[in-house]
Amino acid sequence: MSLPLLCLILLLQSLFTLGEVTHQRCFDYWKPSTYMKADIILGAFIPIYITMEGFYKSRISFEFKPDIFENFVWIQPLLVLSGLLVQWKNYEHLLTFYFAMEEINKDAHLLPNVTLGFHLYNAFNSHWRTLEGPLVWLSGRSEFIPNYKCKTQHKALGIIAGTRSEFSAAIGTLLELYKVPQVTYGTFDSMLSDRDTFPSLYQMSPKDTALTQGVTSLLLHFGWKWVGLIVSDDLKGKEFLSDLKAEMVSEDICVAFTEKLQATWNFQLTSEVGKVNLIQHTKANVHVFYGDTDDLVFFCMKTEIMKARRKVWIMAKSHLVYLESVFNEQNDLMDFFEGSFSFSKKKDIPGFNHFLEALTPSQYPDELYFNKFWIDNFYCSPPTLLCGNHKPCPLNTSLKTKQEINVMVPSEPSFSIWIAVYVMAHALHKMLLRTTEMGPHEDTNHDRLLPWQLHPFLRTIQFTNAAGDQICFDENKNHVEKYDVQNFMGHTNHYSFLVKVGEFVSRSPQDQGLFINEVMIKWPSNFHQTPQSVCTQNCGPGFWKILEDERPICCFSCVLCPESYISNQTDQQECIPCPLQEYSNPERTNCLPKLVTFLSFEDSLGMALACTALCFSVSTAVVLGTFLKHQDSPIVKANNRTLSFILLISLLLCFLCSFLFIGHPSTASCILQQITFALVFTLALSTVLAKTITVILAFRALKPGRTMRRLFVSGIHNSVIPICVLIQFILLGVWLGTSPPYIEADAHSEHSHIIILCNKGSLTAFYCVLGYLGILALGSFTLAFLARNLPDTFNEAKFLTFSMLVFCSVWVTFLPVYHSTKDKAMVTVEVFSILASSAGLLGCIFFPKCYIILVKPDENSLKYFKNKTQSRKN
Repeated sequence: MSLPLLCLILLLQSLFTLGEVTHQRCFDYWKPSTYMKADIILGAFIPIYITMEGFYKSRISFEFKPDIFENFVWIQPLLVLSGLLVQWKNYEHLLTFYFAMEEINKDAHLLPNVTLGFHLYNAFNSHWRTLEGPLVWLSGRSEFIPNYKCKTQHKALGIIAGTRSEFSAAIGTLLELYKVPQVTYGTFDSMLSDRDTFPSLYQMSPKDTALTQGVTSLLLHFGWKWVGLIVSDDLKGKEFLSDLKAEMVSEDICVAFTEKLQATWNFQLTSEVGKVNLIQHTKANVHVFYGDTDDLVFFCMKTEIMKARRKVWIMAKSHLVYLESVFNEQNDLMDFFEGSFSFSKKKDIPGFNHFLEALTPSQYPDELYFNKFWIDNFYCSPPTLLCGNHKPCPLNTSLKTKQEINVMVPSEPSFSIWIAVYVMAHALHKMLLRTTEMGPHEDTNHDRLLPWQLHPFLRTIQFTNAAGDQICFDENKNHVEKYDVQNFMGHTNHYSFLVKVGEFVSRSPQDQGLFINEVMIKWPSNFHQTPQSVCTQNCGPGFWKILEDERPICCFSCVLCPESYISNQTDQQECIPCPLQEYSNPERTNCLPKLVTFLSFEDSLGMALACTALCFSVSTAVVLGTFLKHQDSPIVKANNRTLSFILLISLLLCFLCSFLFIGHPSTASCILQQITFALVFTLALSTVLAKTITVILAFRALKPGRTMRRLFVSGIHNSVIPICVLIQFILLGVWLGTSPPYIEADAHSEHSHIIILCNKGSLTAFYCVLGYLGILALGSFTLAFLARNLPDTFNEAKFLTFSMLVFCSVWVTFLPVYHSTKDKAMVTVEVFSILASSAGLLGCIFFPKCYIILVKPDENSLKYFKNKTQSRKN
């Protein structure tokens, strides 16, 4: 009885133990490390999972999906388990280790007769758990004990790590205590290149200086000047932000806002909201994002991103390829990033795709991450792990049947990991060769190799990998940096669709170029054409921008260029003056040639003046002919008919000299204008003065006294004309000798015309000539006014008085009007004054006499005047 009972107890105990083991194998897959046993071991740190501090701590079975999290319903591919989020997108890095190790172990020329393996530990992003993985590696236990080694066998000779610079820097200080070399596969960080601080650290990625240049070139290509920046708040993010801002400032691109994302994940999401209000920044339609995909997930969870208007996102790191894995079953959130750009520096690993496609569920039976990967992505259990309701995976199951899984898309870190493993392998190979050359050893235990022995070989490492790249740790080596510019077209059945639309190539800061095929670009659905992202709309041609105080350079005002200035480009900071021979069009975009103009005979005004001058000239000629025909009549003979003839000829010349002011000016015409005008008017005025003196002397000569009679008989009044003309000759000689008139092109008076006119030269001389004419006119007027009532039958003093009154009125009015006009109007005023004053002399002096001669000839007789005089006496 006791024996069957004992057997039953043992059977139940074995079943319980088996169930416990199955339970352990089904659920205990958050182990801190995974192994690939070999002769020589390398340590590796990859962020496979992240912790949810203070959020959810209970254990969840494989069958239970993480939809219980109200705020995490869209993070399906991140396995939530016991407060952990498994990031399957990073599992590609672990598979890269397997691939590289298997390739090296198959290579008969690299590490022959020696196998290479690795111990992989999780790299935590949180600062307070950064050293957890390295301490576990040093202790050799799942629970680390500082400064205590539980296991010494299979000690790693080198470490491969480095998704974040902070992690590499933190563990670098610890590894330096043991002189363990660390090869980083993350992006280059100038802080880690300090040999004094990190002598045992080697950066696999070359120094990347072209990423900020590529982003800036893309912004310039589309004219995006008002941009938001969202970067991770870590060392690399700060360096990128500093470099990008420097590039943007040099190209006059402004930062609309800057948001820094904390480097440590903290999922206390009950009340915390994002700092950036994307709804508020309506003008900033372009956002630059720099950070890991974890940062992108964190940003989307922290920000009410779905309420914001869709923007164009520029992912400085290649995140868009992982959106399908991060935002699964959230089509709206996937669509939010539609039309965005990604800078990808992907390089193909020869044979890696074939390796991935050939993976089967039974490939790595002891690797629990691998088993769980098949459960989460294929919903079936590998043959070695049957648990729950999952059916066994079919025999023909492989990754080739599910190409859209994110691990099938090689990333830049995977390429760097592949190179890092080969760097370590080549360094170990050389170290083993050196050890062999030093002498044979009876014990070939590779545990005798020490980590610090690798440093001389790592510093001088140089080889060509299977991709054809020259590998070395020379920071000064010039690398041709090439980025693929990809456009996120959207997704279909949870599969992101990225299309290469261009590339950016940089050999040096002076030799770089961006090539974009805009036809292939798909913009966000709310933009029907290339989006604009500017603080102020561009100032188009014809306007110039004025910067405003205390505002960014991208925020400005647009002002229309003034007359005679243009701007033929967009956002010109200064208007360009047109040449003197040109003027600006009304739109202020082009300079047009100015039309050359002058007071020509074709102008209506010039034609009117010419016709008036011609009519007066003909009238004067008619009067002169009439006087010549009736020269023996009493009215002509009165007051010296010779002076009348001289006056008529001078008036005829006055009218004719007006034609010198009309037409295209020349140097000769400019000089003749003033000389002719001055001389003929001097002649006319001096003749009037002589006639006035003749009237006075003739009347005084009839009275007793010999003085006036002698003056009259001597003909002294005839010498007035030559004396007056001689004085004017002297003034003209001084004028022409000092500063004569010259031709001038006036391009300022009228906006669209160049006015050709005569410059007076010396204005002082011009006004002296006018002043002298005024003296003659004033003298004649005074004498004529005093003699107006002399009782002489043929006395014409009244006519002379009126003629001088008209003459003086015209030229007194001329002076202010002349100074208030410009261009052709000045010439017109001068011609009009010549015609008006000459017409006044002609009309006041000669028209009354012509009226008597032609209309009342009976009054033009000596008998009529005697009878008239006799009747007055009676």
